[in-house]
Amino acid sequence: MNKAIVVIGGGAGGMMAAICAARKGAHVTLLDPNERLGKKVNITGKGRCNVTNDSTCEELLAHVPQNPRFLYSVFSRFDGHDAIDFFEGLGVPLKVERGKRVFPVSDRSFDITAALERELKRLHVKLVRDRALGISVEDGHVAAVKGEKGDYTASAVILATGGLSYPATGSTGDGFRMAEALGHTVTPLRGSLVPLEARECAVLQGLSLRNVALTVYENNKKIHSDFGEMLFTHFGVSGPLILSASAHMRHFDKKQYRLEIDLKPALDEQMLDKRLLSDFEKHANSDYCNVLGALLPQKMIDEFIDRSGIPPHEKVHDITRAQRERVRTLLKHWTVNVTAPMPVENAIVTSGGVKVGEIDPKTMASKKIEGLYFAGEIIDVDAYTGGYNLQIAWATGKAAGEAAADALHAE
Repeated sequence: MNKAIVVIGGGAGGMMAAICAARKGAHVTLLDPNERLGKKVNITGKGRCNVTNDSTCEELLAHVPQNPRFLYSVFSRFDGHDAIDFFEGLGVPLKVERGKRVFPVSDRSFDITAALERELKRLHVKLVRDRALGISVEDGHVAAVKGEKGDYTASAVILATGGLSYPATGSTGDGFRMAEALGHTVTPLRGSLVPLEARECAVLQGLSLRNVALTVYENNKKIHSDFGEMLFTHFGVSGPLILSASAHMRHFDKKQYRLEIDLKPALDEQMLDKRLLSDFEKHANSDYCNVLGALLPQKMIDEFIDRSGIPPHEKVHDITRAQRERVRTLLKHWTVNVTAPMPVENAIVTSGGVKVGEIDPKTMASKKIEGLYFAGEIIDVDAYTGGYNLQIAWATGKAAGEAAADALHAE
């Protein structure tokens, strides 16, 4: 049998798997239909590429809500510090920013993909521009990959096709179909790190809020809070705060979600009340609608007035204590009732994938088909924002590539 490894998918996990297998002396063919490798890597971190998070194994696992224990073995062998060493070893200087997020010093994601491509070339990995259609199996062992342009014999196949998010980058769900055809279970797929739909937001469309605190409630139970920036859109809410929060909202089929935005996080309720009293005394003869400009973005004022139930032209000196308390409550607890996440195509990552119980957590090898391995987003694991999802791709890709090469040497 031809002792070659075929890697399907030239994203983060696939490139890492190909490099690590080739470094162990394996003959590797990398199949990808895109004109450029790492298309999704190039758009992460707003084109800057949040390569990883400068964290230990335990710190990484704390940011993985979906099946973290499955990743213990790969993270213990390749954590955020190892990823930094790997890329700096490829000649890409890195820097650590807020929240231990790691970026290229150049702020150019293309520097990461270019370094990976150079290493693939140096190791003589054969790059073929072709779309894989299926994997053929003989006697329970992978035998070949069927492509649109031809067949590729293989002693091992590493499936690293990504998820369903950002289909323009090549994430079309092909890998899930191939895995299912080989008897693997694919858990329900949905978006994670995804904008959220909410009915009452259209009037605020285009409004960006900075330095606000966000709290997420699941059936009235507080499950997450964060601080940062968000955006109101025609369909609901988006922005960094919202994308991070969405990863905590995993049961839309049976639970209800509510967001509360604290528009004045620097002031506690008592301090805010003093501020309101001071403002209201200063502008006692003004209309209510005219004093809100000092407290709110202009675009928010009409909706705020509606929610407060106070007539817009009521004189400030006539506002009662109970009405002032309503103003304070709205400023500290602006509510958004979330109806659903946006479709998976709009998400940064896919939640769901090949069931982890069917994959060896040390080697990423299939427990059903000999010679089959998995890497990256195709596996049913996903993490919060901050470089953690790319770290999953690097670590699982490395484990799969090395294990596949070791298995060939042992044959």
